[in-house]
Amino acid sequence: MEATDLAFMREALRLAEQGLYSTDPNPRVGCVIVNDGQIVGRGAHLRAGEAHAEVHALREASARARGGTAYVTLEPCAHHGRTPPCCEALIAAGIARVVYAVGDPNPQVGGAGAARLAQAAIRVSHGVLASEARALNRGFLSRFERARPWVCVKLAASLDGRTALANGDSRWITSEAARADVQALRARSSAILTGAASVRRDDSRLTVRDPELPLRGRVPLRVVLDPQLSVSTDAALFRESGPVLLITPSADAARRKALEAVGAEIVELAGRGATGLLPVLAELARRECNEVLVEAGARLAGAFLGAGLVDELVVYLAPILLGPDAAPLAQLPMLERLAGARRFVYQDVRQVGTDLRLTLVPTADGES
Repeated sequence: MEATDLAFMREALRLAEQGLYSTDPNPRVGCVIVNDGQIVGRGAHLRAGEAHAEVHALREASARARGGTAYVTLEPCAHHGRTPPCCEALIAAGIARVVYAVGDPNPQVGGAGAARLAQAAIRVSHGVLASEARALNRGFLSRFERARPWVCVKLAASLDGRTALANGDSRWITSEAARADVQALRARSSAILTGAASVRRDDSRLTVRDPELPLRGRVPLRVVLDPQLSVSTDAALFRESGPVLLITPSADAARRKALEAVGAEIVELAGRGATGLLPVLAELARRECNEVLVEAGARLAGAFLGAGLVDELVVYLAPILLGPDAAPLAQLPMLERLAGARRFVYQDVRQVGTDLRLTLVPTADGES
């Protein structure tokens, strides 16, 4: 692996990050065209249905692409989807070499892109900065490789691990800066998921309210797990633009009609508690959701944790104490041995406002 390959792929990854909040359900992809050691074209995929990164880069490079190298963060596509195949565009432009970071797990691509390029006598290599590229598209890869989205659980807690007073009051445990920081987590997510109890208690809207985050018209799906269809038709989430999905084991006809009248979509899925979470994630994957952010109370957060379905845990820790009668961080089964505890490792720790933001991932034996 040459140093120049690393440098140019880093630039492609930087470009791919431009689509962090907007490419869903497509992957975030960047492309750099290089000729005679100089970048002659740059491109990023920004929205589903619009030109892919390779096409943008080739347009900028124009005739200078001939004989050059294309650095792409994901294997170029070889099929007709919302747009024509990028492989054909690279071949037509006279590209001599293609370097990509990770293969595309989509079965419509799955090596076909690299094979098509090789058939056209284009030199192909891969694996450059693969881990960084995988991290950028963790949800897209998860959806195809594991048939479920990447799941991030976000919690706000006191120093003693409490999330609300015994009377339910939780506004606000964390600082305004921490609450603003959560907007970026929401913005990169395909769906924001909560439970009916949280909606009833907090009347949360589950929207992205920071206008500086470039969603480019995309609105994350808001999902409520509501076994009794108990969410009020006057709930704030129905007064916001964007889709709302209610998931329930069974739907009373009258309640269904009333909730559909205010804009809810209702899906019936069997199972409750932790046993019902896999069907929920499978349904969201079917809807092309790549990343799911869970913002819920102790019971639902505990169900995800207990089922081993959490890929990332983000905890905003406030420098206050609420006492033993306050609500816990997560309701988990009682342990008899410490060896059975769910264990995590820190990925990032930083101060946000007056709070700490802890980003953790499960240890190898705690992953699903």
